[in-house]
This record gives sequence, structure tokens and C-alpha cells, in this order.
Amino acid sequence: MGVLIEAKNLVKSFGGTKAVDGLSLAIAEGEIYGVVGPDGAGKTTTLRLLCGVLEPDHGGGENGASIHICGFDLTRQAELARAQIGYLPQRFSLYEDLTVMENLRFLAEARGLPWRSWGPRCKEILEFVGLDKFTTRLAGHLSGGMKQKLGLAAALVHRPRVLLLDEPTTGVDPVTRQDFWQLILRLVGVIDQEGSGVAVLVSTPYMDEASRCTRVGFMRNGKLLVEGRSADLRGRLAGSILELRGSPLAALRKIATTMEGIEDAQMFGDRIHLHISPKRREEVEARIRGEAARQGAEIADLRPITPLFEDVFISLVEK
Repeated sequence: MGVLIEAKNLVKSFGGTKAVDGLSLAIAEGEIYGVVGPDGAGKTTTLRLLCGVLEPDHGGGENGASIHICGFDLTRQAELARAQIGYLPQRFSLYEDLTVMENLRFLAEARGLPWRSWGPRCKEILEFVGLDKFTTRLAGHLSGGMKQKLGLAAALVHRPRVLLLDEPTTGVDPVTRQDFWQLILRLVGVIDQEGSGVAVLVSTPYMDEASRCTRVGFMRNGKLLVEGRSADLRGRLAGSILELRGSPLAALRKIATTMEGIEDAQMFGDRIHLHISPKRREEVEARIRGEAARQGAEIADLRPITPLFEDVFISLVEK
């Protein structure tokens, strides 16, 4: 499988703030690459650089910034590169006073696609995203989830090989999030008549969505802290996370945060995740049980668990 998105040494500053700081990526055909990070990490700026909305701060030279989309240089072959990109921004950006079909027709004709091409394609895409029964509905009258599906349809109308999705499920209900991800997973499994597939780059604040990706990159302060496959990233903390349940929970967390051998203690609903050194597990378990008993707190369960993506991200941020 060939590399469809290749970026090297991307830097973008706004005033004295580096929104993206020396970022490099390589994403192959058939991959879903998830970019995860807190607000202000540089995720949206990265996607805007990759689709050509923004330009990197510097280019050229051996260590300069460069972006290639399907082998086309985004600086020197901008039209050819952008023709390969489908982009879905965070906010709904289509025309609310046009119908679903009118929006797709406008975008298709703006790209110079003839009716014999965009007509069948629009019907195919709307059926794919589940909007084929709403072709005459005004976009402004769609629900939030349906607007996101229309945005995805619009991004796909010209058959791009690279799909850039900027937090596509933020603000929609859990069922719609699930439906949207099923569409993405189906999309990367589709191979066209020429034997070509797509590469998807998606930014998300949701760790459960990150676990669906082929690979994940964690961003903070414009930098890519670490990247890798889901299982490999969680494997970095294997044996390092203890899950603690009991009552009162606040008292147990206070005990944990002041105890030697526990690097971090984070609340996860009705339980606490303790980050420890695997070599000190038995020692930590014995000490926290003893201290809880001394202070009158009750431990219902204390056991090692498979790390979550949240655990990985918190560990990276702490470091």
C-alpha cells in the first residue's frame, strides 16, 4: 500500500504561539489515522495545513516543510493535490437554504464535474450515508447528526483518495457517533474499480474513537508526542494501572495521591486508576489497603487492568 499523506517538519505560528511545531506524518492507503489531543493541541491547524487552507511557516531546503498528497506536492502541484482531498471541517459549512441534493450539485458543478458523473455519484453517496430519503429537505432543517452526514457526503462527491475529518462527531449523540464511525470503517474498506483505496486522517477528543483507528498520534502544544498502533500504545503501560473501587471515593483518592509509589491517581466515574511501577505492585497494594483500613475507608476492589487510551494520554501529558 502506498503512502497517500506525507508531511515533514510542519511548523505554523500565530503570533508568538507555535500551533504546530515540527510535525511529520506518513499515512498509507487503507489506514485510519487518529489525531488525539486537548483543545489547543494543534489538531485543527494540522488538518488545515494538510488541505492547503494554511501554509507552513517555512519550506524548501533539506529540513524544510513539505506536504505530499497522493504523491503531489501541495506547494508546487496545488490543484492536483487538492483534487485528491475531501475535507470535513468542525463546523457545518454548507448552505442551509439549499436542499441536500442542491448542496451536492453546487459542490460537484463548482469542481467542474458533468451531470453524467455527479448525478449517479450523488445518489450513490446519499444512499451510503443514509440521506437518500432526504434529498429535498433544506440543509438548515437537518439534525446535527444528519448535517455531519451531509458534510461527509459533500467531502466524497469528487471521489477523493484522502479524507480529512476535523472532530466530525463533536456535539452529536452517541448513536449518531456510532453510525458515523460505521460509515468511516466501511469507507476505508471500499476499493474502487482501479484497485485504489483511501486514507483517512481524523482528529477527535474522544478516546473510544481513537481506539477504532489503525494508528493514533497524541498531540500536545503543537507537537506529536508519540504515535503507534492502539495495542502497542496501551502496551507501554502494561502492568502499570491498578483500578480501585470503594468508599468514600474522595478519601481513597486522597490516600492514593499522597502515597509513595503511586505516580498518579485519576477518577474514572465510580473508580480510580492508579499509575504505578509494575515492580512495586504488591508493595503498593499492601500499603493502600493498610492505610485505607486505618482511616476507615472501604476497598471493594483493587486489581490490575488493561490500560485505557485515557491512561496512556494522561501518562504522556504528565511526562
